[in-house]
Amino acid sequence: QVQLVESGGGLVQAGGSLRLSCAASGTIFRINAMGWYRQAPGKQRELVARIISGGSTNYADFVKGRFTISRDNAKNTVYLQMNSLKPEDTAVYSCNADIISSITRVQLLYWGQGTQVTVSS
Repeated sequence: QVQLVESGGGLVQAGGSLRLSCAASGTIFRINAMGWYRQAPGKQRELVARIISGGSTNYADFVKGRFTISRDNAKNTVYLQMNSLKPEDTAVYSCNADIISSITRVQLLYWGQGTQVTVSS
C-alpha cells in the first residue's frame, strides 16, 4: 500500500504565499518523478510543476518565477512554494508520484487526495 497525503492549503490574499507538502508513505522502493497539478472549478486538471529524482524541474508557464517545486528524498516528500499568488491560482492542488513498490517492483502512478487553495482579491 502506498499513499500520498497533501497539506498546506488554505485561504490567502492576493500577493501572499503558501507552501504545500505531499508526503508519500507505504511500501516504497523508489520514487521517480513527483509533480503538482491543479484543477479549478469547471476547468480541466493542469500540470503546475514536476521534479524528477535527480532534481530537474519543469513548470507551467503561468507559474514560472512565482512557484518553486522541491523534494526531500529522505522524507519521500515534495513541496510547492507558491509566492505572489493570484486569484486565478484558486484551485484544488493535487500531487502525484511515480513510485516503485518494494513488494512488486512495479512502478505505478499514485495521486494524493488534493488540497484546496483559495486566493482572495
